[in-house]
Amino acid sequence: MHDILEQLESKRAAARMGGGQKRIDAQHRKGKLTARERLELLLDEGTFEEWDMFVEHRSVDFGMADNKIPGDGVVTGYGMINGRLVFVFSQDFTVFGGALSEAHAEKICKVMDQAMKVGAPVIGLNDSGGARIQEGVASLGGYADVFQRNVMASGVVPQISMIMGPCAGGAVYSPAMTDFIFMVKDSSYMFVTGPEVVKTVTHEEVTAEELGGGITHTTRSGVADLAFDNDVEALLMLRRLYNYLPLNNREKAPVRPSNDPADRMDLSLDTLVPDNANKPYDMKELIAKTVDDGDFFEIQPEYAKNIVVGFGRMEGQTVGIVANQPLVLAGCLDIKSSIKAARFVRFCDAFNIPVVTFVDVPGFMPGTSQEYGGIIKHGAKLLYAYAECTVPVYCHGCDNKWHRIQYQ
Repeated sequence: MHDILEQLESKRAAARMGGGQKRIDAQHRKGKLTARERLELLLDEGTFEEWDMFVEHRSVDFGMADNKIPGDGVVTGYGMINGRLVFVFSQDFTVFGGALSEAHAEKICKVMDQAMKVGAPVIGLNDSGGARIQEGVASLGGYADVFQRNVMASGVVPQISMIMGPCAGGAVYSPAMTDFIFMVKDSSYMFVTGPEVVKTVTHEEVTAEELGGGITHTTRSGVADLAFDNDVEALLMLRRLYNYLPLNNREKAPVRPSNDPADRMDLSLDTLVPDNANKPYDMKELIAKTVDDGDFFEIQPEYAKNIVVGFGRMEGQTVGIVANQPLVLAGCLDIKSSIKAARFVRFCDAFNIPVVTFVDVPGFMPGTSQEYGGIIKHGAKLLYAYAECTVPVYCHGCDNKWHRIQYQ
Protein backbone atom coordinates (compact mmCIF):
# COMPACT_ATOMS: atom_id res chain seq x y z
CA MET A 1 0.00 0.00 0.00
CA HIS A 2 2.85 2.36 0.83
CA ASP A 3 4.38 1.72 -2.62
CA ILE A 4 1.08 2.51 -4.33
CA LEU A 5 0.77 5.80 -2.45
CA GLU A 6 4.34 6.68 -3.42
CA GLN A 7 3.57 5.98 -7.08
CA LEU A 8 0.45 8.15 -6.85
CA GLU A 9 2.39 11.03 -5.31
CA SER A 10 5.08 10.62 -7.97
CA LYS A 11 2.44 10.94 -10.72
CA ARG A 12 0.99 14.00 -9.02
CA ALA A 13 4.43 15.61 -8.87
CA ALA A 14 4.96 14.87 -12.57
CA ALA A 15 1.59 16.43 -13.43
CA ARG A 16 2.39 19.55 -11.39
CA MET A 17 5.66 20.01 -13.27
CA GLY A 18 3.85 20.13 -16.62
CA GLY A 19 6.39 20.29 -19.43
CA GLY A 20 9.33 20.35 -17.03
CA GLN A 21 11.45 22.91 -15.23
CA LYS A 22 13.18 24.11 -18.39
CA ARG A 23 9.91 25.12 -20.00
CA ILE A 24 8.59 26.61 -16.76
CA ASP A 25 11.72 28.80 -16.59
CA ALA A 26 11.15 29.85 -20.21
CA GLN A 27 7.60 30.86 -19.30
CA HIS A 28 8.88 32.95 -16.39
CA ARG A 29 11.49 34.65 -18.58
CA LYS A 30 8.67 35.91 -20.78
CA GLY A 31 7.06 37.47 -17.71
CA LYS A 32 4.29 34.87 -17.71
CA LEU A 33 3.06 32.66 -14.89
CA THR A 34 2.41 28.95 -15.28
CA ALA A 35 -1.10 27.51 -15.47
CA ARG A 36 -1.09 26.45 -11.82
CA GLU A 37 0.44 29.69 -10.57
CA ARG A 38 -2.37 31.57 -12.28
CA LEU A 39 -5.00 29.47 -10.57
CA GLU A 40 -3.34 30.03 -7.19
CA LEU A 41 -3.65 33.80 -7.70
CA LEU A 42 -7.17 33.70 -9.11
CA LEU A 43 -8.80 31.43 -6.52
CA ASP A 44 -9.11 31.72 -2.76
CA GLU A 45 -6.21 30.00 -1.02
CA GLY A 46 -6.67 26.26 -0.56
CA THR A 47 -10.01 26.05 -2.39
CA PHE A 48 -8.94 24.58 -5.73
CA GLU A 49 -10.05 21.02 -6.39
CA GLU A 50 -8.45 19.60 -9.52
CA TRP A 51 -10.14 17.16 -11.87
CA ASP A 52 -8.58 14.69 -14.33
CA MET A 53 -5.00 15.35 -13.28
CA PHE A 54 -3.73 12.14 -14.89
CA VAL A 55 -5.55 12.34 -18.25
CA GLU A 56 -3.23 11.76 -21.22
CA HIS A 57 -3.73 12.09 -24.97
CA ARG A 58 -4.59 9.06 -27.08
CA SER A 59 -2.53 9.90 -30.16
CA VAL A 60 -0.05 7.31 -31.43
CA ASP A 61 1.13 9.01 -34.64
CA PHE A 62 4.26 11.12 -35.17
CA GLY A 63 5.98 9.67 -32.09
CA MET A 64 3.27 10.90 -29.73
CA ALA A 65 2.81 7.45 -28.16
CA ASP A 66 6.14 7.94 -26.37
CA ASN A 67 5.48 11.57 -25.45
CA LYS A 68 2.73 11.71 -22.87
CA ILE A 69 2.43 14.18 -19.99
CA PRO A 70 -0.20 13.84 -17.22
CA GLY A 71 -2.92 16.47 -17.56
CA ASP A 72 -2.38 16.88 -21.32
CA GLY A 73 -1.80 20.61 -21.26
CA VAL A 74 -4.78 21.91 -19.29
CA VAL A 75 -5.53 22.17 -15.56
CA THR A 76 -9.25 21.91 -14.77
CA GLY A 77 -11.42 21.93 -11.67
CA TYR A 78 -13.34 24.24 -9.38
CA GLY A 79 -12.64 26.60 -6.50
CA MET A 80 -13.83 29.76 -4.80
CA ILE A 81 -13.46 33.48 -5.48
CA ASN A 82 -14.38 35.54 -2.42
CA GLY A 83 -16.14 32.46 -1.07
CA ARG A 84 -18.26 31.91 -4.20
CA LEU A 85 -18.08 28.84 -6.45
CA VAL A 86 -16.43 29.00 -9.87
CA PHE A 87 -15.32 26.40 -12.42
CA VAL A 88 -12.00 26.98 -14.13
CA PHE A 89 -9.65 25.68 -16.77
CA SER A 90 -6.12 26.92 -17.30
CA GLN A 91 -4.15 25.94 -20.38
CA ASP A 92 -0.52 25.01 -19.79
CA PHE A 93 1.81 26.40 -22.46
CA THR A 94 4.69 24.29 -21.14
CA VAL A 95 2.92 21.12 -22.37
CA PHE A 96 2.86 20.92 -26.19
CA GLY A 97 2.50 24.71 -26.30
CA GLY A 98 -0.92 24.39 -24.68
CA ALA A 99 -2.20 22.90 -27.95
CA LEU A 100 -5.70 21.45 -27.79
CA SER A 101 -6.06 17.70 -28.25
CA GLU A 102 -9.16 15.51 -28.10
CA ALA A 103 -8.51 14.63 -24.44
CA HIS A 104 -7.65 18.28 -23.63
CA ALA A 105 -11.02 19.37 -25.07
CA GLU A 106 -12.86 16.65 -23.15
CA LYS A 107 -11.46 18.02 -19.88
CA ILE A 108 -12.70 21.52 -20.71
CA CYS A 109 -16.11 20.25 -21.78
CA LYS A 110 -16.49 18.27 -18.55
CA VAL A 111 -15.89 21.40 -16.47
CA MET A 112 -18.36 23.43 -18.54
CA ASP A 113 -21.02 20.72 -18.35
CA GLN A 114 -20.72 20.59 -14.58
CA ALA A 115 -20.80 24.39 -14.32
CA MET A 116 -24.13 24.47 -16.14
CA LYS A 117 -25.44 21.56 -14.06
CA VAL A 118 -24.81 23.24 -10.69
CA GLY A 119 -25.20 26.84 -11.90
CA ALA A 120 -21.77 28.43 -11.48
CA PRO A 121 -19.65 30.66 -13.73
CA VAL A 122 -16.84 29.38 -15.96
CA ILE A 123 -13.47 31.12 -16.23
CA GLY A 124 -11.01 30.06 -18.91
CA LEU A 125 -7.34 31.05 -18.77
CA ASN A 126 -6.24 30.69 -22.39
CA ASP A 127 -2.60 30.17 -23.32
CA SER A 128 -2.52 27.90 -26.34
CA GLY A 129 -0.89 27.51 -29.71
CA GLY A 130 -4.15 26.23 -31.20
CA ALA A 131 -5.15 22.76 -32.35
CA ARG A 132 -2.63 19.95 -31.84
CA ILE A 133 -1.56 19.23 -35.38
CA GLN A 134 -0.51 15.63 -34.63
CA GLU A 135 -4.16 14.74 -34.00
CA GLY A 136 -5.55 16.41 -37.10
CA VAL A 137 -9.34 16.37 -37.36
CA ALA A 138 -9.78 14.92 -33.85
CA SER A 139 -8.40 18.09 -32.26
CA LEU A 140 -10.55 20.30 -34.51
CA GLY A 141 -13.56 18.24 -33.43
CA GLY A 142 -12.58 19.05 -29.86
CA TYR A 143 -12.97 22.75 -30.64
CA ALA A 144 -16.45 22.10 -32.00
CA ASP A 145 -17.39 20.40 -28.72
CA VAL A 146 -16.11 23.39 -26.71
CA PHE A 147 -17.99 25.83 -28.97
CA GLN A 148 -21.19 23.87 -28.38
CA ARG A 149 -20.76 24.26 -24.62
CA ASN A 150 -20.13 27.99 -25.01
CA VAL A 151 -23.42 28.34 -26.85
CA MET A 152 -25.35 26.20 -24.35
CA ALA A 153 -23.91 28.14 -21.39
CA SER A 154 -24.59 31.55 -22.95
CA GLY A 155 -27.09 33.44 -20.81
CA VAL A 156 -27.19 30.57 -18.31
CA VAL A 157 -23.93 31.07 -16.41
CA PRO A 158 -21.42 33.92 -16.81
CA GLN A 159 -18.43 32.98 -18.98
CA ILE A 160 -15.16 34.89 -18.75
CA SER A 161 -12.07 34.41 -20.90
CA MET A 162 -8.61 35.56 -19.90
CA ILE A 163 -6.19 35.54 -22.83
CA MET A 164 -2.73 35.09 -21.30
CA GLY A 165 -0.71 33.95 -24.30
CA PRO A 166 -1.16 33.20 -28.00
CA CYS A 167 -4.67 32.47 -29.20
CA ALA A 168 -4.94 31.81 -32.93
CA GLY A 169 -7.18 30.17 -35.50
CA GLY A 170 -10.12 28.23 -34.10
CA ALA A 171 -8.93 28.96 -30.56
CA VAL A 172 -10.17 32.58 -30.76
CA TYR A 173 -13.80 31.66 -31.30
CA SER A 174 -14.45 30.06 -27.93
CA PRO A 175 -13.40 33.27 -26.09
CA ALA A 176 -15.40 35.30 -28.63
CA MET A 177 -18.57 33.50 -27.54
CA THR A 178 -17.99 34.24 -23.85
CA ASP A 179 -19.32 37.29 -22.01
CA PHE A 180 -16.04 39.06 -21.20
CA ILE A 181 -12.52 38.88 -22.60
CA PHE A 182 -9.46 40.17 -20.75
CA MET A 183 -5.97 40.30 -22.24
CA VAL A 184 -2.39 40.91 -21.08
CA LYS A 185 -0.37 43.54 -22.94
CA ASP A 186 2.72 42.40 -24.87
CA SER A 187 2.21 38.70 -24.08
CA SER A 188 -1.26 37.75 -25.29
CA TYR A 189 -2.53 37.73 -28.88
CA MET A 190 -5.77 36.93 -30.67
CA PHE A 191 -5.96 36.53 -34.44
CA VAL A 192 -7.54 34.22 -36.98
CA THR A 193 -4.20 33.90 -38.80
CA GLY A 194 -0.76 35.01 -37.67
CA PRO A 195 1.49 37.67 -39.20
CA GLU A 196 3.32 35.20 -41.49
CA VAL A 197 0.08 33.95 -43.05
CA VAL A 198 -1.16 37.52 -43.46
CA LYS A 199 2.07 38.42 -45.26
CA THR A 200 1.77 35.43 -47.58
CA VAL A 201 -1.89 35.98 -48.46
CA THR A 202 -2.34 39.76 -48.47
CA HIS A 203 1.32 40.90 -48.61
CA GLU A 204 0.80 43.06 -45.51
CA GLU A 205 3.67 43.27 -43.07
CA VAL A 206 2.40 43.47 -39.50
CA THR A 207 3.66 42.43 -36.08
CA ALA A 208 1.77 40.07 -33.79
CA GLU A 209 1.12 42.96 -31.38
CA GLU A 210 -0.27 45.21 -34.13
CA LEU A 211 -2.37 42.41 -35.60
CA GLY A 212 -3.93 41.01 -32.45
CA GLY A 213 -2.36 42.36 -29.27
CA GLY A 214 -4.14 43.65 -26.20
CA ILE A 215 -3.97 47.30 -27.28
CA THR A 216 -5.36 46.50 -30.73
CA HIS A 217 -8.33 44.54 -29.44
CA THR A 218 -9.26 46.98 -26.66
CA THR A 219 -8.97 50.15 -28.77
CA ARG A 220 -9.61 49.29 -32.42
CA SER A 221 -11.54 46.05 -32.83
CA GLY A 222 -13.46 45.95 -29.55
CA VAL A 223 -12.93 42.19 -29.34
CA ALA A 224 -11.44 42.42 -25.83
CA ASP A 225 -12.86 44.34 -22.88
CA LEU A 226 -9.73 45.18 -20.90
CA ALA A 227 -5.96 44.77 -21.23
CA PHE A 228 -3.56 44.72 -18.29
CA ASP A 229 0.18 45.13 -17.85
CA ASN A 230 0.92 41.65 -16.47
CA ASP A 231 -0.61 38.35 -15.36
CA VAL A 232 -0.89 39.34 -11.70
CA GLU A 233 -2.83 42.56 -12.35
CA ALA A 234 -5.10 40.78 -14.84
CA LEU A 235 -6.03 38.01 -12.39
CA LEU A 236 -6.66 40.44 -9.52
CA MET A 237 -8.94 42.53 -11.70
CA LEU A 238 -10.75 39.39 -12.79
CA ARG A 239 -11.45 38.64 -9.13
CA ARG A 240 -12.86 42.17 -8.81
CA LEU A 241 -15.19 41.72 -11.78
CA TYR A 242 -16.39 38.38 -10.43
CA ASN A 243 -17.54 40.18 -7.30
CA TYR A 244 -20.27 41.95 -9.29
CA LEU A 245 -21.71 38.91 -11.07
CA PRO A 246 -24.39 36.41 -10.06
CA LEU A 247 -23.61 32.69 -10.16
CA ASN A 248 -26.23 32.02 -12.83
CA ASN A 249 -29.32 33.44 -14.53
CA ARG A 250 -31.67 32.35 -11.72
CA GLU A 251 -29.83 34.11 -8.91
CA LYS A 252 -29.20 37.71 -7.99
CA ALA A 253 -25.74 39.24 -7.87
CA PRO A 254 -24.09 39.27 -4.42
CA VAL A 255 -24.99 42.11 -2.07
CA ARG A 256 -21.98 43.84 -0.51
CA PRO A 257 -22.94 46.02 2.47
CA SER A 258 -21.73 49.60 2.20
CA ASN A 259 -21.40 52.50 4.63
CA ASP A 260 -22.36 54.87 1.80
CA PRO A 261 -25.99 55.89 2.58
CA ALA A 262 -28.56 55.82 -0.21
CA ASP A 263 -29.81 59.30 0.66
CA ARG A 264 -26.36 60.91 0.56
CA MET A 265 -26.45 64.31 -1.10
CA ASP A 266 -23.54 65.41 -3.28
CA LEU A 267 -23.89 69.12 -3.92
CA SER A 268 -20.99 69.14 -6.39
CA LEU A 269 -23.32 67.41 -8.87
CA ASP A 270 -25.33 70.63 -9.07
CA THR A 271 -22.44 72.33 -10.85
CA LEU A 272 -21.00 69.35 -12.75
CA VAL A 273 -23.43 69.65 -15.67
CA PRO A 274 -22.86 73.05 -17.35
CA ASP A 275 -25.78 75.43 -17.93
CA ASN A 276 -24.57 75.78 -21.51
CA ALA A 277 -25.59 72.61 -23.37
CA ASN A 278 -22.67 73.07 -25.80
CA LYS A 279 -20.07 72.62 -23.05
CA PRO A 280 -18.88 69.07 -22.29
CA TYR A 281 -18.37 67.45 -18.89
CA ASP A 282 -16.98 64.14 -17.71
CA MET A 283 -19.74 61.57 -17.26
CA LYS A 284 -17.36 59.26 -15.38
CA GLU A 285 -17.09 61.82 -12.59
CA LEU A 286 -20.85 61.84 -12.33
CA ILE A 287 -21.00 58.04 -12.18
CA ALA A 288 -18.31 57.86 -9.48
CA LYS A 289 -20.29 60.29 -7.33
CA THR A 290 -23.50 58.33 -7.81
CA VAL A 291 -22.48 54.73 -7.05
CA ASP A 292 -21.53 53.29 -3.66
CA ASP A 293 -18.10 54.42 -2.46
CA GLY A 294 -17.22 55.74 -5.92
CA ASP A 295 -16.47 52.17 -7.01
CA PHE A 296 -17.14 51.77 -10.74
CA PHE A 297 -15.81 48.85 -12.82
CA GLU A 298 -15.77 50.08 -16.40
CA ILE A 299 -16.00 47.67 -19.32
CA GLN A 300 -14.24 48.52 -22.62
CA PRO A 301 -12.99 51.93 -21.43
CA GLU A 302 -10.72 52.42 -24.47
CA TYR A 303 -13.24 51.44 -27.14
CA ALA A 304 -16.16 53.58 -28.35
CA LYS A 305 -15.42 56.15 -25.67
CA ASN A 306 -18.55 58.14 -26.52
CA ILE A 307 -20.49 55.69 -24.38
CA VAL A 308 -19.55 54.40 -20.93
CA VAL A 309 -20.64 50.98 -19.63
CA GLY A 310 -19.74 49.07 -16.50
CA PHE A 311 -20.78 47.80 -13.09
CA GLY A 312 -21.34 49.68 -9.86
CA ARG A 313 -23.38 49.24 -6.70
CA MET A 314 -26.29 51.08 -5.17
CA GLU A 315 -27.23 50.16 -1.61
CA GLY A 316 -24.78 47.28 -1.97
CA GLN A 317 -26.56 45.74 -4.97
CA THR A 318 -25.01 45.38 -8.40
CA VAL A 319 -26.29 47.63 -11.18
CA GLY A 320 -25.20 47.93 -14.79
CA ILE A 321 -24.51 51.49 -15.85
CA VAL A 322 -24.83 52.86 -19.38
CA ALA A 323 -24.01 56.53 -19.94
CA ASN A 324 -23.35 58.84 -22.86
CA GLN A 325 -19.97 60.58 -22.62
CA PRO A 326 -20.23 64.27 -23.66
CA LEU A 327 -16.43 64.56 -23.76
CA VAL A 328 -16.22 62.32 -26.85
CA LEU A 329 -18.12 63.13 -30.05
CA ALA A 330 -20.54 65.10 -27.85
CA GLY A 331 -21.91 61.73 -26.71
CA CYS A 332 -23.32 60.88 -30.16
CA LEU A 333 -24.22 57.24 -30.79
CA ASP A 334 -22.32 55.60 -33.64
CA ILE A 335 -21.96 52.01 -34.83
CA LYS A 336 -19.29 51.00 -32.32
CA SER A 337 -20.99 52.55 -29.29
CA SER A 338 -24.35 51.03 -30.24
CA ILE A 339 -22.89 47.53 -30.44
CA LYS A 340 -20.91 48.03 -27.21
CA ALA A 341 -23.91 49.22 -25.21
CA ALA A 342 -26.33 46.68 -26.70
CA ARG A 343 -24.12 43.76 -25.77
CA PHE A 344 -23.74 45.06 -22.23
CA VAL A 345 -27.48 45.66 -21.73
CA ARG A 346 -28.28 42.16 -22.99
CA PHE A 347 -25.79 40.67 -20.54
CA CYS A 348 -27.39 42.57 -17.66
CA ASP A 349 -30.83 41.43 -18.77
CA ALA A 350 -29.74 37.78 -18.93
CA PHE A 351 -28.32 37.84 -15.41
CA ASN A 352 -30.89 39.89 -13.48
CA ILE A 353 -28.78 43.02 -13.15
CA PRO A 354 -30.82 46.27 -13.19
CA VAL A 355 -29.71 48.88 -15.71
CA VAL A 356 -29.21 52.55 -14.85
CA THR A 357 -28.88 54.83 -17.88
CA PHE A 358 -27.57 58.39 -17.76
CA VAL A 359 -28.82 60.09 -20.92
CA ASP A 360 -27.17 63.06 -22.56
CA VAL A 361 -27.14 62.39 -26.30
CA PRO A 362 -27.72 64.56 -29.39
CA GLY A 363 -28.73 61.49 -31.41
CA PHE A 364 -27.07 59.11 -33.87
CA MET A 365 -23.92 60.12 -35.69
CA PRO A 366 -24.56 61.40 -39.24
CA GLY A 367 -22.28 60.83 -42.23
CA THR A 368 -21.58 58.52 -45.13
CA SER A 369 -19.14 56.30 -43.19
CA GLN A 370 -21.83 55.56 -40.63
CA GLU A 371 -24.57 54.97 -43.19
CA TYR A 372 -22.34 52.74 -45.33
CA GLY A 373 -21.30 50.84 -42.20
CA GLY A 374 -24.93 50.07 -41.34
CA ILE A 375 -25.72 52.53 -38.54
CA ILE A 376 -29.43 51.80 -39.01
CA LYS A 377 -29.02 48.08 -38.41
CA HIS A 378 -26.41 48.42 -35.64
CA GLY A 379 -28.22 51.28 -33.93
CA ALA A 380 -31.34 49.13 -33.86
CA LYS A 381 -29.44 46.56 -31.78
CA LEU A 382 -29.31 49.04 -28.91
CA LEU A 383 -33.00 49.86 -29.25
CA TYR A 384 -33.82 46.15 -29.32
CA ALA A 385 -31.69 45.43 -26.25
CA TYR A 386 -33.53 48.04 -24.20
CA ALA A 387 -36.97 47.12 -25.55
CA GLU A 388 -36.61 43.42 -24.69
CA CYS A 389 -35.14 44.10 -21.23
CA THR A 390 -37.03 42.36 -18.42
CA VAL A 391 -34.90 43.73 -15.55
CA PRO A 392 -35.62 47.15 -13.97
CA VAL A 393 -34.35 49.94 -16.24
CA TYR A 394 -33.89 53.45 -14.85
CA CYS A 395 -33.14 56.32 -17.24
CA HIS A 396 -32.06 59.73 -15.98
CA GLY A 397 -31.73 62.76 -18.20
CA CYS A 398 -28.71 64.91 -17.50
CA ASP A 399 -29.73 68.40 -16.43
CA ASN A 400 -28.19 70.44 -13.64
CA LYS A 401 -30.46 69.04 -10.92
CA TRP A 402 -28.74 65.89 -9.68
CA HIS A 403 -29.27 63.70 -6.66
CA ARG A 404 -28.20 60.22 -5.76
CA ILE A 405 -30.55 57.52 -7.06
CA GLN A 406 -32.05 55.29 -4.42
CA TYR A 407 -32.04 51.65 -5.47
CA GLN A 408 -35.55 50.17 -5.44
